Amino acid sequence: MVGLSLLARLNRIVKTAKHINSEVPFGGVNAIFFGDYLQYSPVLDRPLYHSCASSEQITERQIDMQCAHKLISQMNCVVELSQQMRTEDVRYLELLNRLRSGQSTIEDYQLLCTRIIGNPKLLTSLKQKPWNEAPILVFRNTLRTQINNRAVLNKAMEMGLRPMVCVAQDYFQGKIIEDLRLRKTILELPDNKTEHLPGYLPLVPGMPVLLTENVATELGLSNGTRGIFHQLVYEEPSADIQFQDKNFPANTKFITQLKYALVEFPNCKLDSELAELQTKIIPISISEQTFLFDIKELLVDNVAKAAKINKKTTKISVKRKALPLIPAYSMTTHKSQGQTLSKIIIDLVMPPGPVEVASVYVPLSRVKRLDDLLIVRSFDFAALQVKPSTAQCEEL
Repeated sequence: MVGLSLLARLNRIVKTAKHINSEVPFGGVNAIFFGDYLQYSPVLDRPLYHSCASSEQITERQIDMQCAHKLISQMNCVVELSQQMRTEDVRYLELLNRLRSGQSTIEDYQLLCTRIIGNPKLLTSLKQKPWNEAPILVFRNTLRTQINNRAVLNKAMEMGLRPMVCVAQDYFQGKIIEDLRLRKTILELPDNKTEHLPGYLPLVPGMPVLLTENVATELGLSNGTRGIFHQLVYEEPSADIQFQDKNFPANTKFITQLKYALVEFPNCKLDSELAELQTKIIPISISEQTFLFDIKELLVDNVAKAAKINKKTTKISVKRKALPLIPAYSMTTHKSQGQTLSKIIIDLVMPPGPVEVASVYVPLSRVKRLDDLLIVRSFDFAALQVKPSTAQCEEL
């Protein structure tokens, strides 16, 4: 979702590119906004319905958000799309509509409870298709990574293959990071801290993957696009490289000299085959991203204290080269937003922290029918009774 800060930045960029009166929103370009204010709020930003009340200390970011809020208030045409195009199950659609407004009934709760794994009336097996291929939607990146790693290793074992893990190459000041402690720590960072390029990427032929950046949006190859991994093209190292990571078995093959991965994207809009490749199989090359990492925890106490006293930053800029892919056996509910999935397995037990309508509404609304989802465990009725915020209600 676009937030106020991002909208202000987009407005500034378009006005600069058009070279016209800076008072004209978006440089005179017609802007069409579409979306749902009851979806997840933008990460590290404020939603467009956020009230920008003035405060004593006005920062540049607050000024940007106030400008963006003024832009939104200038919209002069609003169209409400009232026909639901995803959900085919009428009873389930009614349940979702009540859920959106925090008015779920005990009957809604009982209906969802019929989809809890372990219910003797459920004639389904997680070991057979289609449920053994259904993605598991979770709330936390760390849990998603753990599930994905375990799933890839299990598939490799079933196929009788040696586990294969791609290792990102991290650079500091133009040189590859060789300090073992620093390298290990950075490689183990969750990918939401590394511009969505994973430090370790386990792969096995036939597994589902997600693109983590826009490769060719005109072809449908954008951030969040699902694909099937086929083959990895890389250079063999002169010696077998080992990385001490408890998440992977001792016989794991770690690959550092990557070239590209061959991935099948069934919904890709590429009409013709690429040379020597089957239809819909696209080579995904190495991507580069830069992120900041705070080395404070790795410094000895006296050095860390000296840096703090002298107001010296302990953050370093790291450039990472890695494949823009992650396994898709599991994904976060944030990443699933906007997707229509054939089958899903979800958890409705909320993690600690703030809960919003989207926390339950987003995962439940990814499928067309109630029969297309399973719930991993029992959950409280209260999870279905979260109401939209006052700001959301006023905007709607």
